Amino acid sequence: MSDMIARPRRSVLYMPGSNARALEKARSLPADALILDLEDAVAPDAKEEARAQVVAAVKEGGYGKRELVIRVNGMDTPWGMDDIKAAVAAKPDAILVPKINSAEDVMRADKALSEAGADVSMQLWCMIETPLAILNIQAIAVKAASTRMTVWVMGTNDIAKELRAAHTPDRVPMLASLGLSIIAARAYGIVALDGVYNDIKNEEGFVAVCEQGRDMGFDGKTLIHPSQVAPCNVIFSPDEETVAIARQTIAAFELPENKGKGVLKVDGRMVEILHAEIAKRTVAIADAIAELEA
Repeated sequence: MSDMIARPRRSVLYMPGSNARALEKARSLPADALILDLEDAVAPDAKEEARAQVVAAVKEGGYGKRELVIRVNGMDTPWGMDDIKAAVAAKPDAILVPKINSAEDVMRADKALSEAGADVSMQLWCMIETPLAILNIQAIAVKAASTRMTVWVMGTNDIAKELRAAHTPDRVPMLASLGLSIIAARAYGIVALDGVYNDIKNEEGFVAVCEQGRDMGFDGKTLIHPSQVAPCNVIFSPDEETVAIARQTIAAFELPENKGKGVLKVDGRMVEILHAEIAKRTVAIADAIAELEA
C-alpha cells in the first residue's frame, strides 16, 4: 500500500493566500491538508503580495504533518507561470493547478513544475472544474502513469456555473460530473477530493453532502471554513467497528488453514478475497489517521 493511497486526505482546507492571519491559524487546525490559495480567494491587485506571503509561510514551516499544497493561478493567466516558479521554490508537498481541461494541460503543468526545478516527490494536483474536463476525463486520468499527477480536486462551484445548474441539497445536477470523475480516478489510481460546500451555517446540509461524497467513493472533501474540518474528519474516517471487522477479515485470510481459499466465514458473515483487499485499505487508512493524530 503506497503512501499516496494510505495518506489521509479527509479534510482539505482552502486558506486565502492574501490573509496572513489565516496562514498563521492554519498551523493549528486539524485539517489533513491545506491548500494555500493564490487563485479564487485573491483579488487581482493582491496576487503578487499573496504569492510572496504564501511562499514565506511555506518556507517558514510549522505546519506539522499537514500536507501543504499551493494553488496557483491558471497557466494562461498573467500570474500562472510566475506562481509555479515561486511555489515550486517554496517546496510544498504539491502544486494545485486550476482549469485542467485536457491531457495536454496535464502534460504542460507537469513540464512547468519540472522546468521550475520541482523535486521528483513534488505532486501535481489538478482542478477538475469544467464541462470540457468531464468530457475528457479518461484522457486526463491516463496521464497519471507518466506524470506527477496524483490528486484531483472537484471544482463543483465552477462546474455548476458552467452547466448553468442549481446547487440542490441532493446534488442531482452534479452527480454525472462527480460520478464520471470518481470512475476515472479509481480506474487510474488517482485520489479524488469532493468539492466545497458553500453554506457554512448549514451544519446538517454539510454533514449530508459529506456523507454523500464518502458513499460515492471520494477520499475526502475540500473545505472553505475551519468549522467544517472536525465533522468532515469524522465522516471520512472508518469507524471503530469497521476497522475491527477489517482486522478480523485480514487475520482470517492469513491463517495457514485458509491459504488459497476464496471465501470464508468470519464472525457469522461470508467474506470473499475482495473483502480482504478492501479491509487492507481500511486498516491502512485507519493506521495512517492514528499516526497523523498522534
